[in-house]
Amino acid sequence: MVSRDGTAGSDGVRVTLAELLGLRVEAARLRIARRGRILATRHGGHLSRFRGRGMEFDEARPYQPGDDPRNMDWRVTARAGQPHVKCFREERERPVWLLVDQGPTMRFASRVAFKSVVAARAAALLGWSVTAGGDRLGGLVFDEARHLEQRPLARTAGLLPLLRALAAAPLSGEGTGGGGGFTGLAAAADHLARRVRPGSLVFLLSDFADLAAADAWAGRLGAGSELVLIQVVDPLERQAPPPGRYPVSDGRQIGWLDTRSAAARRAYAERFAEREARLVELTRRWPAHLVRLATDAPVGPALARGLAAGRAR
Repeated sequence: MVSRDGTAGSDGVRVTLAELLGLRVEAARLRIARRGRILATRHGGHLSRFRGRGMEFDEARPYQPGDDPRNMDWRVTARAGQPHVKCFREERERPVWLLVDQGPTMRFASRVAFKSVVAARAAALLGWSVTAGGDRLGGLVFDEARHLEQRPLARTAGLLPLLRALAAAPLSGEGTGGGGGFTGLAAAADHLARRVRPGSLVFLLSDFADLAAADAWAGRLGAGSELVLIQVVDPLERQAPPPGRYPVSDGRQIGWLDTRSAAARRAYAERFAEREARLVELTRRWPAHLVRLATDAPVGPALARGLAAGRAR
């Protein structure tokens, strides 16, 4: 099956594991920016702030008692007239975390694909890109009933459990393991903040419908790590539908959305604008990078553009 956005194997309501595995090829187009302070303790592909014997030359400095003679820089020694040694910065891998919201507000769309499906595709693309770059990947996939937590591991060992959890969403009916659910993004982010070590790169994928206690979890996650917020939005959230009375259901109960008055349509748009303004302010206060994805647009190109804009900054 091919969805309306051209993605094989998806009906827009759920993703399959085969689809997420197939995104490995498309992920090659992404480039995860190598920014921030890399303070991890394992060897890998990023430069740390610690100097010592390693893979990347940093500078030459005068010899000091105890320096390894094998690091003598003979050219600088000859030029300066006194012994100099080479200093290096070690390359170290960076832990990367994916926090993927699959809660009730994410299981909605008016066009093409549920927000939960868009988030799953984006998480898979990021995961494949991270593992291809040699970083360790971990994450937390959650809904209101279950969650799956994976500590950062190298290669695909950290990615595959996350992909299986995303393909099993909603987690409440699939028995993917892990633990109980979270009442919202704030609880999940607070849980993750207790596990993320300084120097990590953290991606949060959600619609950010509830920004309660956002300053608390953003402050904890952004204090020592690089934070990227990936917001998934449906066009119907930005602007009310044409004047009318529309049935709305969560699968159990039915309500009505009345947009017949201009005041109601204006209030509808203002509520979304206020949420957007709060999210932007959050990224400025702690600082974080914001990427926006839409349910009616292909995920890969939009994600690539958003990450490229972050690198340009």
